[in-house]
Amino acid sequence: MGMNVGSGSAKAADPEPMMEMNMTPLIDVLLVLIIMLIITIPKQDHSVNLNMPVGTPPPQTEKPQVVTIDVDFDGTILWDGVAIPDRPSLEAKMNEVAGQANQPEVHLRPNKLVEYKVVAGVMATAQRLGVTKIGMVGNEQFQ
Repeated sequence: MGMNVGSGSAKAADPEPMMEMNMTPLIDVLLVLIIMLIITIPKQDHSVNLNMPVGTPPPQTEKPQVVTIDVDFDGTILWDGVAIPDRPSLEAKMNEVAGQANQPEVHLRPNKLVEYKVVAGVMATAQRLGVTKIGMVGNEQFQ
């Protein structure tokens, strides 16, 4: 950096106007604004963690056993077409499925008009009790 020092003459001459703009403050302000923008943008992390199988599964020789759970529009839960009267009965049946060495597939089919909390309760019960083969069927009704 240099400094413009006068010529030392006593004559009071008008200084020459600067022709170029000082860019340093402008760049500093822009960098601070960029950093503030980066900090204030929330992290967009809408991921769902899935436990995906690793490797190739052995070929299936027999057809898997399927348990169908229907959730009716009024919240009635049907286990293979038979109405489940209360939550402990559902948990007992889920425990029975979870206790098997080769778990049957559980197909959950909710009605389009049922409240989400009923379906979420069934899925949470299955997850809590250790049912690993569960899937939603009949999703074409929601399109």
